[in-house]
Amino acid sequence: MASKSIIIAVILIVLAILFIAPRLQLPELGIGEKEEIGGDEKEGTWEMEILVEGLDTPWALDFLPDGRMIFTERPGKISIFDVDGREVKLAGEISVSEISESGLLGIAVDPEFTDNKFVYTYYTHPVNMNRISRFILIEDQLEEEFILLDNIPSARFHDGGQIKFGIDGKLYVTTGDATQPPSAQNISSLAGKILRMNSDGSVPEDNPFGNLIYSYGHRNPQGLDWLGDQLYSAEHGPIRNDEVNLIAQGGNYGWPIMECDRISTEFINPIRCFNDFTLAPGALAVYQGDLYVAGLRGSQLRRLVLEKDKIVDEEALFRDLGRIREVRSHEGYLYISTSNRDGRGLPQTGDDKIIRLRK
Repeated sequence: MASKSIIIAVILIVLAILFIAPRLQLPELGIGEKEEIGGDEKEGTWEMEILVEGLDTPWALDFLPDGRMIFTERPGKISIFDVDGREVKLAGEISVSEISESGLLGIAVDPEFTDNKFVYTYYTHPVNMNRISRFILIEDQLEEEFILLDNIPSARFHDGGQIKFGIDGKLYVTTGDATQPPSAQNISSLAGKILRMNSDGSVPEDNPFGNLIYSYGHRNPQGLDWLGDQLYSAEHGPIRNDEVNLIAQGGNYGWPIMECDRISTEFINPIRCFNDFTLAPGALAVYQGDLYVAGLRGSQLRRLVLEKDKIVDEEALFRDLGRIREVRSHEGYLYISTSNRDGRGLPQTGDDKIIRLRK
């Protein structure tokens, strides 16, 4: 019995070291201080700077034409951060249903913001449905809500929530299956899809099904970005089997009929299936020609090296930050946010944070 107790104690100590040690490597940076994070020859050296801290689950961010950042926090706050002046200003609060994965999620600035001052949000309304609304930013305050799309299925889990303007000027939206997997295959349902709409919420004439649906058969996509004219998306799988997909107009990505650990001849296969570990991908961004995927449960920023739409190399970066939700490329930098206060992480000093990186 004594020997068994010693063995168990040793195992617990080893597990504690493996879990805690990586989380002690983050430099103790103050706001605005920069640190060069060295890596191996492949990773190179990154410059890291904490921009904002003390946040509660920042979910998404975008940039205004004057360079200021606008970002959401899942409990319902929208704030503007002046990168140069280091000032955070509350721009508005939205009443949301924040249960597990729902709440205030995506945000997007209109490409014609200089003329119209429009800002778009995706959030879970208190009557438990997801909604896309447009606001006008007047003197740094969000006013005059206009609902573009309502009654997007919602649930405690699988709410999607990413919104982003494409290179074609259309607004792309990710929706989850809201824990009703068959809905992802139903092209009359908004659940489990990537949607595409005009900035006024109307259906583009060239959408494949005559409605807002651009692609379907998704479980819970939350990452969107473009490399050239190619749209890439990252989505959550069920206990592993997370995916990175090259999105085709009208494409069916198989959920729930097919998971990515099997090759399909009927559905579109992902360019990366994470069947070897659980990444739990949040956002996705293109930076210097590579894909960067935010890892929540995977607690990392995952770099995927592309060559002719195929992943030829990859690496895990910044595993000392905990859960990473957002990643956004903007004017030579990568911006990421932690999500350690979302109920599933272990908050560190100053969490949650928005961090700027440059390689």
